[in-house]
Amino acid sequence: MRRMTWTAAIIVCFSLLLSACGTKDAESVVKELDKVVNSMESYQGSGTMTLHTGQQPLEYQVEVSYQKPTYYRIKLTNEEKDITQIVLRNDDGVFVLTPKLNKVFRFQSDWPQNQGQVYLYQTLIQSIIVDNSRQFAVNDDAYVFDVMANYNNGSLARQKIWLNKDDLSPVQVEVSDTNASVMVDVKFDTFKFGEKFDKSVFETQANMAATPPATDNSGETGSGGDKPTITTPEKDTDEATAPEENASPDKEGTDDEEASNPDESASTGNEGTASLPFLALAPSYLPEGVAFKDSMDIDYGGNKGIITRYDGKYNYTIIQTQPKDIATSLVPGVLIDLGTTVGELTTSEDNSLQTLTWTYQGNLFRLSSADLPDVEMRKVAQSVQGQMEK
Repeated sequence: MRRMTWTAAIIVCFSLLLSACGTKDAESVVKELDKVVNSMESYQGSGTMTLHTGQQPLEYQVEVSYQKPTYYRIKLTNEEKDITQIVLRNDDGVFVLTPKLNKVFRFQSDWPQNQGQVYLYQTLIQSIIVDNSRQFAVNDDAYVFDVMANYNNGSLARQKIWLNKDDLSPVQVEVSDTNASVMVDVKFDTFKFGEKFDKSVFETQANMAATPPATDNSGETGSGGDKPTITTPEKDTDEATAPEENASPDKEGTDDEEASNPDESASTGNEGTASLPFLALAPSYLPEGVAFKDSMDIDYGGNKGIITRYDGKYNYTIIQTQPKDIATSLVPGVLIDLGTTVGELTTSEDNSLQTLTWTYQGNLFRLSSADLPDVEMRKVAQSVQGQMEK
C-alpha cells in the first residue's frame, strides 16, 4: 500500500513538472517579446480592421509593411466605398496617399515613434512591455495580454492582444473604451517576420503609379496629368473661425513654400484637365449640446470648398477643400490615429486655437476650435463619411 502511495506521488510530481515546463508565464513571454522587437529587421501583415466608432461598423482591409529602421507602408481599403488610402514613411517624410484621386499629402512628423497605431507590431509590443499591471492568459494557440491602451486618445482605455505561441506574431487586437465597449478590432490573416522588400514598396511615386487615378465622365483624370499632386497642409489660425474671413484666403505658395515640395514636377500639370465633382461631406457625430449652425460655399486658395459651423456647448468650424496643386509650408504638429488615416493636430502661436487636419477621399479637412476637446475632435473627424444634405 505504501509502495502504491509513493508511486502515485511520483507520477503526480512528474506530471506537474512536465506541465510547468510547457507553460510560460507573463514575464518570460515579455522578455521574448523584447528580444523579438530589438532584433526585428522587417515584417509584413494583412487582415481586417473594424471601426465601431460610428453609427454603423466600418470595415477596412489593412496591409502593413515595415523595414528597419523607419520605413512604413500602411494600405487601407474599403471596397464598399471604393476607398484606398496609403500612409507612408520614408526618407522624405510622412505621406498620406489617395492613388485613385492622384493626391499626395505630406506631413512633418516623426510618426509613428511618438504615436502608435493599432496595426503596428512595435506599438502593440511596447504597450505590453511598459504596462506592469498587465493581465496575462494562455489559450490553446495564443498568449493573451490585457493592457492599457496608449493611442493619445482619452476615449480608448484598454486593449486585448492575442499573440501566436509559435512566433509571437499578432493574431487579433481589440481596443476598448472606458465602458469596456470594443471600439477597434483588428484580425490578422497573415503576418511574417523577415520579409524582403523591393525599395519601391516605400517610395511615394511607385505607390501612386501602382493604382490608376479615377476618371470623370469625360474620361479625364481627377487631378490631371500623369504625375500626382503633392500637397502639404498649411497652418490654420483664427482665420478659420468665420465664413467672412475665409471667402478668399491667400494661400498661394511663396519661395519658401515651394522649397518644401519634395518634387516640384509632381505638383504641376493640371492645366486643361477636368476635376472630379466636389461633394460636400458632413460628420455624422455631434458632441452633446452641439448643433449645426450654418454652411456656405467658399473659394479657398483657388480651390472650391465649403465651410460649416457648429455651436452650442462647443464651437467649431470645418473647412473642406479639394486641393489641386497648391504647395504650402510644412507645419510641425502631432500626428494622431483616425483609424482610416492619420491627422495632424496643430496649435496657433497664441495657443487660442487648435486645428485638426486630415484627408479623406482626396479632400482636405480642417477642423478648428478654441474649446473642443481633443477626444471630441477625433470623434468628429472619424465620423466624416457621408454626403452633406442640403
